[in-house]
Amino acid sequence: MNPSMYNRFWLPMISLWWRELLRFVRQRSRIVGLLAAPLLFWLLIGSGLGASFQPPSASPGTGYLQYFFPGTVVMVVLFASIFSNMSVIEDRHEGFLLSVLVAPISRASLVLGKVLGGTTQAVLPGFLFLLAGPMVGFVLRPLQVIALGGVLFLIAFGLTSLGFVIAWWMDSAQGFHAVLNLVLLPMWMLSGALFPASGASAWIRWIMDLNPLTYGVAALRRILYEQGPALGNDVAPLGLSLGVTVLFGVLTLAAALIWSGRPSVRQLS
Repeated sequence: MNPSMYNRFWLPMISLWWRELLRFVRQRSRIVGLLAAPLLFWLLIGSGLGASFQPPSASPGTGYLQYFFPGTVVMVVLFASIFSNMSVIEDRHEGFLLSVLVAPISRASLVLGKVLGGTTQAVLPGFLFLLAGPMVGFVLRPLQVIALGGVLFLIAFGLTSLGFVIAWWMDSAQGFHAVLNLVLLPMWMLSGALFPASGASAWIRWIMDLNPLTYGVAALRRILYEQGPALGNDVAPLGLSLGVTVLFGVLTLAAALIWSGRPSVRQLS
């Protein structure tokens, strides 16, 4: 490996990724909160609706807990991605971000290090929550678990890259949360996580079809449900879902790379 490439790209990227991971592991209360809040939400909402909700084309006896489970996993990933990008604002205020920007390293190493660190933070609690699937009747086989982990990584990568783009231009944590609540929470609500598209209004279905997170939830649902082919038109095919999720990650990463090349003096000071 070229020593110059290693020192300018790989070493800074790995160092930033490891730094983000250490900060996450040391904040145990944050890990508990990321898992406990969605778990409580899943149990209360899922048990409240119970068997009164029957997903389209699902086998008899399938309740809302089963339907809501993939959406709750994505909720865990979403919350973790939001919190991980708080470090961009914190690093700016502490002066760390400015010191990295003036260092003789590749700008792409900064972006990838932060994004991969945030992605790892989002995948870990999401994967742990996923292991609760047998509680509601899902059978998790080894290859199935690996495939689900891969889909979680793709979803987390896209959401973290999008969060990085927003955080790069934010100067306060309050503004960051306000924008994310305006953008990411509606994305999750209109992703098929809470309700299927078939029962929604026409304009809601149109938004759901354009929502990239819809296809991440669909990919999880296709892999998680044993009767995947019987899910009907409410859930996009696995190939299409994976393709859109990958494309979403690529586009948001490209936006993060472009945005990071246009720093604002006010924001980085």
